[in-house]
Amino acid sequence: MTIGTRTTMDAVWDAAARHVGDAQVPGLVVLVEHDGEVYVRAMGSLGHGRGPVARDSLFRIASVTKPLTAACTLALVDEGLLGLDEPVARLLPELAAPRVLARPDGPLNETVSAEREITTRDLLTFTFGFGFTYEMFASPAPWPVVVASERDLQLATLTEPKPSVQPDPDTWIARLGSLPLIFQPGERFLYNTSASVLGVLCSRAAGAPFADVLASRVLGPLDMDDTAFFSADTARLATGYRPTPDGLVVFDEADGDYGHPRAFDDGASGLVSTVDDLNKFATMLLCGGVAVLSEHHVVEMTRDQLTPAQKAHSPFGPGWFDHQSWGYGLRVHDNGAVGWDGGYGATFHVDPNQDLVVIVLTQRMFESSDPPPVHTDVRAAAYAAIG
Repeated sequence: MTIGTRTTMDAVWDAAARHVGDAQVPGLVVLVEHDGEVYVRAMGSLGHGRGPVARDSLFRIASVTKPLTAACTLALVDEGLLGLDEPVARLLPELAAPRVLARPDGPLNETVSAEREITTRDLLTFTFGFGFTYEMFASPAPWPVVVASERDLQLATLTEPKPSVQPDPDTWIARLGSLPLIFQPGERFLYNTSASVLGVLCSRAAGAPFADVLASRVLGPLDMDDTAFFSADTARLATGYRPTPDGLVVFDEADGDYGHPRAFDDGASGLVSTVDDLNKFATMLLCGGVAVLSEHHVVEMTRDQLTPAQKAHSPFGPGWFDHQSWGYGLRVHDNGAVGWDGGYGATFHVDPNQDLVVIVLTQRMFESSDPPPVHTDVRAAAYAAIG
């Protein structure tokens, strides 16, 4: 049934309100859309000592950036500026003829030749051979490639985002290209780095900074006027918090990393946005790509793109692929729903079979690869509401 009654909607809002408070989630915005009807509720504060959250409040969406980057890439494929199966070395010579570590935890000078070149499709499916996997941090000794990437080269691609340390795009891709791949191209699904590379690839394909390419291909056509790689309107930007055993601590003030331009506009994690802007992107996916993508590429973006071999090892630990997989830049559930989560406190969920969108934006950082209970409780309440 359509979720239009006050009683039904109150169950969704109650699921959110249970988690709002200075020691839990200081503030949030929830959007539920079903059968074209949109319901939004803002709760709590932008941060301790700041004003209330509003419908148009800005949040760091972190990895929810990835689906937008994928859509931008596919828009360039639709234009003929990129080919899905062409080697990216045409535009990213830094990644030509890559070397691959003889073993992932081994020394950087023990490598073998890549069995083939890296393609755009490899980047969209997160299988190009470099990225995050939980084994890196379960190891008793640091992997040399992690030390080189994060400490020495400051790529900020195998750990949490660090936008203040990343260099400009040309320097960033050159530094990445100086490292061997961790696995062979196409061998397995690895998280995060692919979307950062896609941002550089899109920039070179279109001959403009990635922020401008994203704006012209995705944000502008969808009137996503509040989505960008920073916002000078810091009064609307929520304070970012990290949970600790002693309570929430600030990891980014409103006028911090996301309140001004940075050297690297990261296609993996760099955007701030609002709940209504993200719903415009969700509606684009539900409506066959209108104004942004061909219907064919929406279908391809939102279906399972991984082989069983690529899913044999999940970067998030065993069992992650039991009921879900990966399309182009987003998660694909076995029931056909798609979306992704941002570790700074955002979740984005689109179920075309139910004509349902559920978006939850908070400023509380995730404590694991699974969203905190506020996100799962709100989503469950929304599904219950539509029967």
